[in-house]
Amino acid sequence: MKLWDKGFSTDKKIDHFTVGNDRELDLQLAKYDIIASQAHAKMLGKIGLLTEEETNSLVKELDAIADTIEKGEFVIEDSFEDMHSKIEYVLTEKLGDTGKKIHTARSRNDQVLVAMHLYLKNELSEIKSGTKELFDLLLELAEKHKDVLLPGYTHLQIAMPSSFGLWLSAYAESLIDDLYFVDAAYKVADQNPLGSAAGYGSSFPIDRSFTTKEMGFDTLKYNVVAAQMGRGKVEKATAFGMANIAATLSKLAMDICLYMSQNFNFLSFPDELTTGSSIMPHKKNPDVFELVRGKCNKLQSIPNQLTLVINNLPSGYHRDLQLVKEIIVPAIQDMKACIEILTFSLKEMKVNKGILEDPKYDYLFSVDTLNELVQSGMPFRDAYKKMGLEIQEGTFTPKRDIHHTHEGSLGNLCLDEIRGKMDKI
Repeated sequence: MKLWDKGFSTDKKIDHFTVGNDRELDLQLAKYDIIASQAHAKMLGKIGLLTEEETNSLVKELDAIADTIEKGEFVIEDSFEDMHSKIEYVLTEKLGDTGKKIHTARSRNDQVLVAMHLYLKNELSEIKSGTKELFDLLLELAEKHKDVLLPGYTHLQIAMPSSFGLWLSAYAESLIDDLYFVDAAYKVADQNPLGSAAGYGSSFPIDRSFTTKEMGFDTLKYNVVAAQMGRGKVEKATAFGMANIAATLSKLAMDICLYMSQNFNFLSFPDELTTGSSIMPHKKNPDVFELVRGKCNKLQSIPNQLTLVINNLPSGYHRDLQLVKEIIVPAIQDMKACIEILTFSLKEMKVNKGILEDPKYDYLFSVDTLNELVQSGMPFRDAYKKMGLEIQEGTFTPKRDIHHTHEGSLGNLCLDEIRGKMDKI
């Protein structure tokens, strides 16, 4: 069954190519099409295109379909093109002519648009919630391990003292920046496109403000052509939000992979969170974090993938836009999985409390030792040359009782202030 069926069939090869994996993807979007369809039915009743009885029966049957979706019993068979055709078929089967009336004053095009907007709003909220949970854990671990020092690096060379508190809270505060982009994407998604129909509106006297309020959108996408042009754009905004989180998580995962290696030995995880080798019995591999790194690097390519699909399309609908669904929906699931597995794994992290006891890290303290000379009255440039000469001659003695006090330093992490920034968003 096709919503555009005029009584003749297309070649099966054409059907297979044009439908693609839409049915599978639509199973994740179907409940949002139900929400939109219920709002649309109520609006049709409000403006007199449906009777009160017809409206109530449509809403009731849509509730019944929503129940099958919730239970995982909703199926889109190969005989249906997508979720829209299956849902309309069920309504028609149950309600006869009343079921056929649900498509009045709308197009499959704005059905897809509004379902995607509702879906993205929900998924962005879940991504934000998951990110906040990871943020809270990072700050908790930062507080717990704030006094445990570890090397800081520039150019992958030993540089200055850092700490687990400084390292962990750095990633926590970075996530705040990422959520600014997620909030921006949410704002783009929080506009109701329903009523744009095929992209040029409808001659029916529909009430778009009613459906906007009914579905919980903040505002309308007023111009119907602008609403149509939003397809692909809202997905791209979402992808940018995810790409920023992914960049932070990929960097964190890379640090963990380095810090777990025997050459660093800064931290470890229980055996059950690592994997082994088929021939090397000693191996404890960080596969989870390597996969997070890889998946998050892939996620950073999603905005570009979407750009390449939509970039040179003129206004109006084009079938190319169907392809954005198969890019964004799996990407969202990968994003959520990466956030979840990092939160799960980091709870079990064990830190090495004696890292800087190794003499190879003595030079970490050169700057603090130099600064003490400056504080005693020696000009900085003279103290720098003196310290450099001692290091070259092998007579350098590190000052290990470091004291950093400024905001954001390892002695003053400002965890409450960082938490306050997160609370604002």
